[in-house]
Amino acid sequence: MTERIQVTKTHKLFINGAFPRSESGRSAVVIDAKGKVAAHLCRASRKDVRDAVTAAAKAQPSWAERAAYNRSQILYRMGEMLEGKSDEFIQVIKQTTNADLRAARKQVAASIDRLVAFAGWADKFSQVLGCHNPIAGPYYNFTVPEATGVVAVIGPDEPSLLGLVSLIAPALCAGNTIVALASRAEPITACLLGEVCATSDVPGGVINILTGDRAELIDWIAGHREVGAIHAGGLNDDETRSVRLGCADNMKRITLRDLDADDWYDDAACESPWWIEPFVEMKTIWHPSSA
Repeated sequence: MTERIQVTKTHKLFINGAFPRSESGRSAVVIDAKGKVAAHLCRASRKDVRDAVTAAAKAQPSWAERAAYNRSQILYRMGEMLEGKSDEFIQVIKQTTNADLRAARKQVAASIDRLVAFAGWADKFSQVLGCHNPIAGPYYNFTVPEATGVVAVIGPDEPSLLGLVSLIAPALCAGNTIVALASRAEPITACLLGEVCATSDVPGGVINILTGDRAELIDWIAGHREVGAIHAGGLNDDETRSVRLGCADNMKRITLRDLDADDWYDDAACESPWWIEPFVEMKTIWHPSSA
């Protein structure tokens, strides 16, 4: 009997609820911690960035109009599906990084808990960030948060999965749609997260995940006028400069998380409603209190 040749997986992009290859036809090899080929993945191009932002912009109004409780259910469902694929995530983290089994399990468990935490905030954060304003006059005056729009997420290299989930979840629960760029060092977990989204009732276009050369894509993401905010972690000085220059064109909000690898596990800090605040706009409503 001939020896079977293992089929090496090629991970696709995740755009508009589908798994297309890059329009450029390019791919890259992912080498595991032992120097062997772990997988192939698509290298996104400028055109792929445009397609992802277009899908996110189209999906955003209906996502924001959903009941906050429904967004909460979908985020919780993502946590459920991530739990169901936890063994696969653990194996990938072990295979492509120097993490041992205990560290890989810790990261996956923390990622699931982070999704559940922001699922809980989805229908509660507006009560914390909004307010009833005292005024002189026969009026009620309320300030309520509304989603910014399309948020670009740039994941840190470490921890690849937890960092990406922590950056996506607060913007998502507020009604924003996401265009995410995977970790440079360990991108396969981002590809698997796309598979989680595809089976978690996430509407097409709400979450879009790109893999590829960060240095090539970051300028196009930062400069795209339909992107309203950027949430990034683990950027170096050149990447930070590129983001700030690109965002100056249409005054995007920039939130950069300069955290050590261990700091991403701090629940009190990373699950705060103040992680949601940069991705909402405040609308003030006046209403007469009597005829």
